[in-house]
Amino acid sequence: MSVQTYRTVDVAVPGGPLHAAVWEPTGATAETPTILAVHGVTSSHLAWAWVAQRLADVRVIAPDLRGRGRSNDVAGPAGLAVHADDLELLLDAVGVSRAIVAGHSMGGFVSVVFAHRHPERVSRLVLVDGGLPLAVPTGMDPDETMTAVLGPTAARLSMRFDDEAAYLAFWREHPAFAGAWEPRLDDYFAYDLVPAADGGHRPATGYAVTRDDTADMTTGTTLPDALRSLSHPTTLVTVPRGLQNEEPGLYPAAHLDAVLRAHPGIDHRRVDGFNHYTIVMSDDGADVVARILRSHLALV
Repeated sequence: MSVQTYRTVDVAVPGGPLHAAVWEPTGATAETPTILAVHGVTSSHLAWAWVAQRLADVRVIAPDLRGRGRSNDVAGPAGLAVHADDLELLLDAVGVSRAIVAGHSMGGFVSVVFAHRHPERVSRLVLVDGGLPLAVPTGMDPDETMTAVLGPTAARLSMRFDDEAAYLAFWREHPAFAGAWEPRLDDYFAYDLVPAADGGHRPATGYAVTRDDTADMTTGTTLPDALRSLSHPTTLVTVPRGLQNEEPGLYPAAHLDAVLRAHPGIDHRRVDGFNHYTIVMSDDGADVVARILRSHLALV
């Protein structure tokens, strides 16, 4: 049985150090199979902890994308292409030439663009409730677009909390985790909290970078350009419930059908019983995602 280790690295990228984590078996070598796991728009590398624990014989590299987690002070603009280029520098720093890339939520969009900009670094793609175009109304400004996509999640980025206990209490009442709270979520959300310049504490994710990234993944040209040339074997996983545990989630049936018709080479897996968070941040959801990743690993 493989013994899994966990370490962190800080990688020089334009604007400052990008923080990342590496889960890998003791004695890992250059031949150890590798998954590059990319988190969502207001998340951190710890979103992948549940999945990584099920892949003890695999190297899992997961960054805090710029503007999030311990990379929240990386300066300069973001956007899908910038995140994608940061991922290349991360793989270089860890000494990995090629990986299966798994992206959750916005991480799926970043993964598609990474495969387009750096195709030789990617063997296969697994997109978890993200990566293909969302059903977003047109004609909105960036703030309105972010609100339309993220809902109350966008408002949370401007909130202030007295301390860690107050922040955890906020999340324990969140509809996405009703009946699904477990101790590892305490660690995940505590990691997200940083001191606020105007007093109290705030989520590590910045409002401006989230707004700009959301606009890029919904109204920019970077994603459509990447999808037009997508050639890597790709699986899309979708779930029936969204960020507030609401139906129909990020991909309503009619919209999803149209998107899949436009990209017929993508393997689609609909997984019932989960929402946008619990498909990766729960034991049952991580079981599903890990099994899909192992099916891809078997084909590399």
